[in-house]
Amino acid sequence: MSRRPFDPAFAALPRTIPVFPLTGVLLLPDGRLPLNVFEPRYLTMVQDALAGDRIIGMIQPQEEERPGAPPPALWRTGCAGRIVAFSETDDGRYLITLSGLCRFDVAEEMPTTRGYRRVVADWSAYQADMADVPPASLDRGRLLRAVEAYFKAQGLSADWDTIKNTPDDRLLVALSMVCPFAPSEKQALLTAADASERGRTLIALMEMAAVTPPSADDPSTARH
Repeated sequence: MSRRPFDPAFAALPRTIPVFPLTGVLLLPDGRLPLNVFEPRYLTMVQDALAGDRIIGMIQPQEEERPGAPPPALWRTGCAGRIVAFSETDDGRYLITLSGLCRFDVAEEMPTTRGYRRVVADWSAYQADMADVPPASLDRGRLLRAVEAYFKAQGLSADWDTIKNTPDDRLLVALSMVCPFAPSEKQALLTAADASERGRTLIALMEMAAVTPPSADDPSTARH
């Protein structure tokens, strides 16, 4: 990934970051994730991030949050993004866009002081996320066939001209983020060692889903 003008250097990434736990939502380095923020604790999180380094970590909880129950455990790995666009709505929401920076492992969770969760982020395994790396080694023909079969099985529409004209790395990030895979499958895409492995994982997931489409009540079919 090429560093953008306002991105921090890898060595300058913060030790602690706020995290936004969302099931089935994936952010990857170089990806763009729009978010509609309305819960009071996350409005506070966005305000604090905007007043600081603008960095928020996206991470999946291991189970759904239940009212009155302790916060669910988090998956070990998430991805931090920087707020690159935001707007306010008349009904008290923030519409923000996160630009994916770097993955992180949760070293420990910090006490909650402002309603939202914070973690100590261990970035050490993911320096390559912010470095210029060779393009993914991707079987593009097989990927496009898998995409077509997967979208047909899922009943999804697509702009095929745009898909066919999108460079491999950008297409891989976009498909990994937007396709409605199960949470564990999203996590597998996130933790792939590199783009080439992520591409192989993505193709395998699509090919499997195309031959065994999920039922209508499968939670993995939820759109985010």
